[in-house]
Amino acid sequence: MNKQSSYLAYLPEIYRETDFTEGFLKIFEKILTGINDDVSPDQNDQTDHKGIEQLLDRIGDYFDADSAPYGFLDWLAGWAALELPEDWPEEVKRKLIPQIIQLYKKRGTKQGLEEFLRIYVGAGVSINEWYSPFQVGVTSTVGKDTAIGGGPPGFFIVKVIIPEPDLELKMRTENVLRTIIDREKPAHTYYRLEVVMPYMKVGVHSTIGKDTILG
Repeated sequence: MNKQSSYLAYLPEIYRETDFTEGFLKIFEKILTGINDDVSPDQNDQTDHKGIEQLLDRIGDYFDADSAPYGFLDWLAGWAALELPEDWPEEVKRKLIPQIIQLYKKRGTKQGLEEFLRIYVGAGVSINEWYSPFQVGVTSTVGKDTAIGGGPPGFFIVKVIIPEPDLELKMRTENVLRTIIDREKPAHTYYRLEVVMPYMKVGVHSTIGKDTILG
């Protein structure tokens, strides 16, 4: 057991002779440096104990989403009025926090919604305001891909491609995306969400309806 307090070296020799002084100093040494009474001084650097000095040395890390401890992320997000669902992946949380203020500025826009969704699912996101006015010289079918006069106002289609043919992942992703879209879109708009998995590949075992989509 390590009984010698390193703080004794800072006192005049006359004050180093009592056990009380040593024990008293170890109280503050443990608080400030995180020493462990049960291990030798050489082993203290290998323990998980963190003293106030060590914490203050890296206090800046707590305000950086990339380096903050995982348990600190919710508190850090709260500074920007952001609520992070518990089941979101850690990497998504760390990526979203530093971008949320800029996303707030784009809230209610196509660009802002696309950027938000890409943070969660990656690059495979597109938003189309599907209906457009009739155009001369372009193949158009009224009621199918064209509406004379502009079509239903406020309607858009969100298409997301997930990289793995996993139905559980697809359902989970759909639920998360709907939550994000419902919260971020303008209140008067409505949409259709299409989450697409990889298509059939020749030479690869595929099951229609399970890991493959035709069309």
